[in-house]
Amino acid sequence: MFHPDFLPAVPDAPPASDRPVLVFDSGVGGLTVLREARVLMPERRFVYVADDAGFPYGRWPEEALRDHLLRLFAGLLRAQDPALCIVACNTAFTVAGAALRAAWPGRRFVGTVPAIKPAAERTRSGLVSVLATPGTVRRDYTRGLIRSYAARCQVRLVGSDRLAPMAEAYLRGQPVPDAEIRAEIAPCFVEDGGARTDIVVLGCTHYPFLAQVFRRLAPWPVDWLDPAEAIARQARTLLPAAAHALHPETADCAILTGGTPDFATRRLLNSFGLATG
Repeated sequence: MFHPDFLPAVPDAPPASDRPVLVFDSGVGGLTVLREARVLMPERRFVYVADDAGFPYGRWPEEALRDHLLRLFAGLLRAQDPALCIVACNTAFTVAGAALRAAWPGRRFVGTVPAIKPAAERTRSGLVSVLATPGTVRRDYTRGLIRSYAARCQVRLVGSDRLAPMAEAYLRGQPVPDAEIRAEIAPCFVEDGGARTDIVVLGCTHYPFLAQVFRRLAPWPVDWLDPAEAIARQARTLLPAAAHALHPETADCAILTGGTPDFATRRLLNSFGLATG
């Protein structure tokens, strides 16, 4: 069983002012956020953590998942001493974001929540869907966002426990049948009195990797709202530029809680410029 005390520390750690940015996800979905964060913070070193031992999160009981994340971050913060943590997983942050900030008030955490506010601001039809994991869909946090920012919209919450594993398979080059993806996104499309859904919020960081497939299979065009850029912008505002430029030989790295990645996962992480040890 994975234990956070066994998390490896990154060798030759930089000075305190140049500590790395930690990007955390249940799997490889957070790579969408890492990609955007690198654009805005090219001088920073990144440590990407995939909790593949716990994936997928959508099926975890809430209390058990919160306890798991607190134990996991205790080890990560001790081993990596990051300047900032990006929790690039909607389910993880809606379940444990408040607990993480309470447990480590001196640490900076940037969370990932469904982009309901910008969706409500952009929709013309008033029909918005949120495509997420079952865990994110059932959280009071998500429903609170709807009450606060989208009270005038008709918001449909669509929970899929299959799309995140499909995205992981797709990224590894494995076949994912169109019919199965079409069945998962179909409930997002609503017609009401001549109006149609015009925005689908991607409420899981895995889903943007399937965005082109979603567009091809959608019954009509919609705006697939990807939160990755907004998350990266928020991280940039909280973290001043590093004191020194990143040394070319300093590699970003990936840590998998399940241990050594298989060949396909290692190839994927390496393609994002992440050393896997």
